[in-house]
Amino acid sequence: MTREKLFEQILQKKSYLCIGLDTDPKRLPEHLLDHEDPVFEFNRQIVEATADLCVAYKPNIAFYEAQGPKGWVSLEKTLEVIPEEIFTIADAKRGDIGNTSELYARAFFETMNFNAVTVAPYMGSDSVKPFLVQPGRWVILLALTSNPGSKDFQMLKLSDGNEEYLFEQVLRESANWASVGQMMYVVGATQGEYIERVRAIVPNHFLLVPGVGAQGGSLEEISRLGMNQQCGLLVNSSRAIIYASSGRDFADRAREAALEVQKEMEQYLDQYVTHL
Repeated sequence: MTREKLFEQILQKKSYLCIGLDTDPKRLPEHLLDHEDPVFEFNRQIVEATADLCVAYKPNIAFYEAQGPKGWVSLEKTLEVIPEEIFTIADAKRGDIGNTSELYARAFFETMNFNAVTVAPYMGSDSVKPFLVQPGRWVILLALTSNPGSKDFQMLKLSDGNEEYLFEQVLRESANWASVGQMMYVVGATQGEYIERVRAIVPNHFLLVPGVGAQGGSLEEISRLGMNQQCGLLVNSSRAIIYASSGRDFADRAREAALEVQKEMEQYLDQYVTHL
């Protein structure tokens, strides 16, 4: 999945929606519990209902790891039903040194065939670069997250008199590790006031933006401040779409929720992306 192919998908679908498959067995519609693999059946129906409205799916790996071996089976089967042209992100937040990162990269890129994996930068370049040697695969580096605790470290000033935050140094330094066709950044939608600072440092990179929907981030604000000439955004929504209903109509309601987001995105693409 190249940057150009991803942009083609965005233009074709008039969408930069990423749907998070954060599938919690405790929140599944009751009628699915009779299936041999309820998690997979839920995901399958969500994918079939929304694949024409989104350009990416992002399973949060913790929801599958927590189920033990059967969770990995559900995840593998889910990946098999996602259309090949759709970008797949392993939201794993990995990051370690040496051959440990090499094995994480092998797990998600070779064994499971994801297009991208989220990686934490705290341990520095040698914990990230093993993910970058896989051709055609992406690292999505945590930069500025939407959780309250992001202020503990990401918003620290580097020194007295220096107005740059730690997250800005992460962006500035890591941008030298890979091309714009290999690396994206996680920037939370609830951090909209800092999006211009992000774009000043990484104007051409794609940003993966969680926090729209259930977490209250503004799609309009992120689109207005964060788009570049190739859109440059993948905006994630998880709970607001996949749990739009807990009944037998859950897939239909998920489609309606995704369609509502896609229609809003179409307006912003027309307004802010000069290639259209």
